[in-house]
Amino acid sequence: MTETLRTQCTWLGLYFFFNLALTLFNKAVLGSFPFPYTLTGIHTLCGTLGCALLHWRGVFKLTRLSDQENTTLILFSILYTINIAISNVSLQMVTVPFHQVVRATTPFFAMLINVLFLRHSYTVLTYLSLVLVCAGVGFATAGDYYFTAMGFVLTILGAVLAAVKTVVTNRIQTGRFRLSPLELLYRMSPLAFVQTLVYAYLAGELDVLGLRLSSPEDVVGATATASGPLSFLGGIDYSEIEFEYSQKLMLHLLLNGIIAFGLNIVSFTTNKKTGALTMTVAANVKQILTIVLAIFFFNLTVTPLNMMGILVTLLGGAWYAKLELDRKSDNAAPEALPTKEVRAG
Repeated sequence: MTETLRTQCTWLGLYFFFNLALTLFNKAVLGSFPFPYTLTGIHTLCGTLGCALLHWRGVFKLTRLSDQENTTLILFSILYTINIAISNVSLQMVTVPFHQVVRATTPFFAMLINVLFLRHSYTVLTYLSLVLVCAGVGFATAGDYYFTAMGFVLTILGAVLAAVKTVVTNRIQTGRFRLSPLELLYRMSPLAFVQTLVYAYLAGELDVLGLRLSSPEDVVGATATASGPLSFLGGIDYSEIEFEYSQKLMLHLLLNGIIAFGLNIVSFTTNKKTGALTMTVAANVKQILTIVLAIFFFNLTVTPLNMMGILVTLLGGAWYAKLELDRKSDNAAPEALPTKEVRAG
């Protein structure tokens, strides 16, 4: 294995570690702090402060961007936050199993974008490995499939946006921009922070948080439903949630934000080094690893069909990884020198 492939495998391993850690930590934190948009805002705030500190320490330098390039980054930040918002909104309109199955199709959308717009090509075996991965996620999350018409549309849109975001992230770091992961995060985080606060306001989360600060008795043990200007974002029922500001909660939120900052650095770096399609496949495999960990940490019950799905996904992911390693090894191999002298005439 070449040094480049070792580096890619190392970053993929770090991606799995940070992603799984944040997913499980988010599950625990949202139980006592059920504000998904505000939590995302905390993540982006930690990214803003962390990158500012690293830039102040001279860890990375900023490149000079044109007005057009700055506009592109602003549009990308909007795509970044809309992708999060669409995912959260669609989850309120469909069951989790259906949501997971549709999101598992993200690699196909990423592949379609690469083929149609970036002129990439893939082997038949690569397509088959992706079919295994996506089918495995379907079996692993098999359960109560329910969705509204709007939920179906938004979930499909979320999968498409996730693919677009992953491809664009790779292009920004490897194309004309060639921004380093830290610089991309430095430029993105403040924009994403402001936008997630807007979503939190529109969803009514900031109203409930303010109510809890000013009148604790109005929230704890009572029904307080967040209702912002955009009613389709749905309400949040706190009737059974003991939400309370505490030093422990603040510490958990800070640690959660630090892990999210680490994940963003690792995610952007891994995307740059491995490619957009590999990242979408890795995200699917991460879902399965999350289920496996949930079996041990949260006593999740799985059926034989779910177990088969887990094995199929891991098999498909391993097959895809093998195909990618072979392809990159072939591309990295030096051309053979001629063994005979060729004479004219």
